[in-house]
Amino acid sequence: MSKKSFLKGAAILGIAGLLVQVMGAIFRIPLGNIIGADGMGYYQTAYPIYVFLLVFSTNGAPAAISKMTSERIAVGRSDEAHRVFKLSFILMFLLGIVASSIFFFGAKPIVNALGNPGAYYAMLAIAPALLFVPIMAVFRGYFQGMQEMGPTATSQLMEQAVRVTIGLVLAVMLVPKGLEYAAAGATVGTSIGPIAGVLVLIVIYFYKKNRLPLKNETSDASQESAGSILKTLAAIAVPITIGVSILPIMNIADVVIVMRRLQGVGFTAKEANALYGQLTGMAGPVINIPMALALSMALSMVPAIAAAASTKDTAFLKMNVRLGLRTAMIIGVPCSFGLMALSEPIMKLIYPLQAESAVNASGCLFFLAIGIVFLCIAQTMAGTLQGLGRPGIAVWGLAAGFVVKCASTFILTGLPQLNVEGAAIGSTLGYITIGIINFAAVKKMTGITFDLKLSVWKPLLSGIVMFVLVIGAYKGLSGAIGNSLATVVAIGIGAAVYGIMLLKIKAIEENEIILLPKGGALVKLLKKCKLV
Repeated sequence: MSKKSFLKGAAILGIAGLLVQVMGAIFRIPLGNIIGADGMGYYQTAYPIYVFLLVFSTNGAPAAISKMTSERIAVGRSDEAHRVFKLSFILMFLLGIVASSIFFFGAKPIVNALGNPGAYYAMLAIAPALLFVPIMAVFRGYFQGMQEMGPTATSQLMEQAVRVTIGLVLAVMLVPKGLEYAAAGATVGTSIGPIAGVLVLIVIYFYKKNRLPLKNETSDASQESAGSILKTLAAIAVPITIGVSILPIMNIADVVIVMRRLQGVGFTAKEANALYGQLTGMAGPVINIPMALALSMALSMVPAIAAAASTKDTAFLKMNVRLGLRTAMIIGVPCSFGLMALSEPIMKLIYPLQAESAVNASGCLFFLAIGIVFLCIAQTMAGTLQGLGRPGIAVWGLAAGFVVKCASTFILTGLPQLNVEGAAIGSTLGYITIGIINFAAVKKMTGITFDLKLSVWKPLLSGIVMFVLVIGAYKGLSGAIGNSLATVVAIGIGAAVYGIMLLKIKAIEENEIILLPKGGALVKLLKKCKLV
């Protein structure tokens, strides 16, 4: 398989992933304004479970199934590739039934155990999604194994569009009945979305079925046992899923710890739910877009690193790893510094109908923002480890970060003056731990030396200059033109300053810009502006 085909597929999935995150933000912002911190607390008790399974559906299981499919097609065993599909379908269908049944019939004891009984209807509503998400994984993996990324991207976009539309409509309709019902209405959209995604994939499958390679192309009629196929599937899927599940796993830690810890130090169940909603339903979603950028970059690195490692192309391998760290820093630094500088103005901008909760949630956003750059490094290095065939190391890094997250969240959330801000600090400490461990593992495995001046210090300097000017711009403008417009202008100024700084101190070179889409035209424009 050529490097070009890998990059094309990565680009398709990356663009789809970003569009999905944008639609998710479009959903979360009005939802937060409609149901407030209390309603978001109920919604967020059920939603992280779906997110974790969605990561499994979009990354872990499809990666395993696609690998096993492509390997068999490559040696002329198309019949075995389709057998992988059929066995995976049976396994995932059974897993879906079990997961869906557990959360439907066990909804009441689960929400009681989590200390948030008001989330009962939301937990019921999430159950159907747990049946259909694993089924999506099978179709996506099979198509990806044949280097067809379009079906995965199409199903992701359809799933999210249906989820957003139905979720918001039902939330608005059910607000008069109470926030518990409104949160459940939003969650119903989350269950219907995967049904739409599966239907899209089934239609595409039958449309393409006559052209799918289903027959054995070799004279060797030997078959691998079903048990061996399923064992291999699990061995590949589980480490990859865990390795790229940094954010969902941290969110599940909050579900388990935060509500009970807050009530344990004197907050009422209603107060604890509102605080939890501010953390996970209002501040948390803001970091999803930089997280999506980091995850898309990590997933796109896997095939490039794997190709270089399999062909012993050391130069290409080192180039990709170094470029991965630089890109993580270049993306992560402005996201971290920008959100830190404007945490309160941004929260007031996107949640104008919940002004008090937005201000209270801004502290959580500030502390979460600190961790974004480390999250970008952690995801990128995890992608490198997967490409090198060592996803288990990324799992150990995540395990260490999870322990740090849980311990620090338990301790800091128990301090009344910090409350949920303690959980945000805990998440950042977890990201720092994972980022350092994954980076150290990649450095040790590859023996690569990094130019820290180019990869770290230049982006940091650009971020610090941006940080100072953004704060100055907002303070100078907010009194005259109001919070919303001043925030938007300050963000624009920050983006421009950061970009100019990167070019002027040569953190990005002209030959690298040319590699971007329309890079030649961009270089000509920058030369006219005397920026390169």
